[in-house]
Amino acid sequence: RSLAVVHFWAPWAPQCAQMNDVMVALAKEHTQVSFVKLEAEAVPEVSEKYGITSVPTFLFFKNSQKVDRLDGAHAPELTKKVQRHASSSSISVGSNETAKEDLNVRLKKLINAAPCMLFMKGSPKEPRCGFSKQMVEILNKHGVSFSSFDIFSDEEVRQGLKTYSNWPTYPQLYVAGELIGGLDIVKELEASGELDTVCPKAQKLEDRLKNLINKAPVMLFMKGSKQMAKCGFSKQILEILNNTGVDYETFDILEDEEVRQGLKTFSNWPTYPQLYVKGELVGGLDIVK
Repeated sequence: RSLAVVHFWAPWAPQCAQMNDVMVALAKEHTQVSFVKLEAEAVPEVSEKYGITSVPTFLFFKNSQKVDRLDGAHAPELTKKVQRHASSSSISVGSNETAKEDLNVRLKKLINAAPCMLFMKGSPKEPRCGFSKQMVEILNKHGVSFSSFDIFSDEEVRQGLKTYSNWPTYPQLYVAGELIGGLDIVKELEASGELDTVCPKAQKLEDRLKNLINKAPVMLFMKGSKQMAKCGFSKQILEILNNTGVDYETFDILEDEEVRQGLKTFSNWPTYPQLYVKGELVGGLDIVK
């Protein structure tokens, strides 16, 4: 079939059951799409191959090629992605205008996804062209806080953004939703000293981690949130804390890769969840048990 949607799920996660209901509803609406459930922990080699670190995760395949993914229980986003991929297989002439409108809405969201957004080839850790590499080096040198989008990951965005911003090449840098320009412009801003005033500064990671650890007297760094754990260990630690009636705050490490990796080094503790009391590490699930 043209489109297959695979749900990596776990029986212990209530959010997976909710998303299964959403899939049943979508299957009735999109009869041409295959919907599949796969228990993530029962097929570890498959989960590892596709980088499944939490449930629910949805992968989209077209003609046996992976074309998209969605991490987390986001019913509206899943519905949108299914509609987009299902309709792109059979776009009629009349729907072209709507597709253009939808793309512009999506581009606007991406441009405003962070105060400073870089659209580049590859990622800051692995740039895939010389210009993108130079741009990342300049931004890092000036301690700029920025998020990035890999234009190789989405051909629709890659082509659409050129028209949307009337700027034909990459990388492209945006601040507060406004296009600053490409590498040459950023080099000029650096030379004139304006770059430091234009771009938001990054908070040092160590300071950020200290602030997060001390955000509440009891802080839990976990996969998921209080309402929705995204791994078995996080689920167990929530149950223990809830049973003792402790007042605590949580931080979802799946939402922030920098914190996820940085905290392991900062605390010299390699796994999650991690529980802190008054800024001091107590430990993981075993210690709490």
